Amino acid sequence: MQLAQVNIAEMLAPINDPIMADFVNNLDRINELAEKSDGFVWRLKGDEGNATAMTVFDNLFLIINMSVWENMDALFNFTYKTVHVEILKRKKEWFHKMPRMHMAFWFVENGHEPSPEEAKERLYYLQEHGETPYAFSFKSKFSKDDAINYQKL
Repeated sequence: MQLAQVNIAEMLAPINDPIMADFVNNLDRINELAEKSDGFVWRLKGDEGNATAMTVFDNLFLIINMSVWENMDALFNFTYKTVHVEILKRKKEWFHKMPRMHMAFWFVENGHEPSPEEAKERLYYLQEHGETPYAFSFKSKFSKDDAINYQKL
């Protein structure tokens, strides 16, 4: 099994607004870094090479990022031990503070590419039930076995 992740963010302005320009200008570089990182498996992308144009939520200012990694360590290392962390530090420049949990992790079978609908369901489950082996964050260290044996509420 591998680790899937989704995170969402609500933009301060439309993606083509000057406020968002520096975020957009860094997308290709950060996505390429992810794809070259140890443990990277897959990421959601549309025709432009990223997922920013995909409409997944009713709120058109909500954008989605999804990927699959070999394990939690690989995702953690990319997120916090590469230049990706510099973009994270600047998120207030481009995005509203999210009032609820905005990311979720879960285990998928090798080769499975989760759909945005699957990701939304995991995120909403986490928001409603808290961290469980079905949907969790970096705060929890659930194992693949935990996920296999978990009975969803």
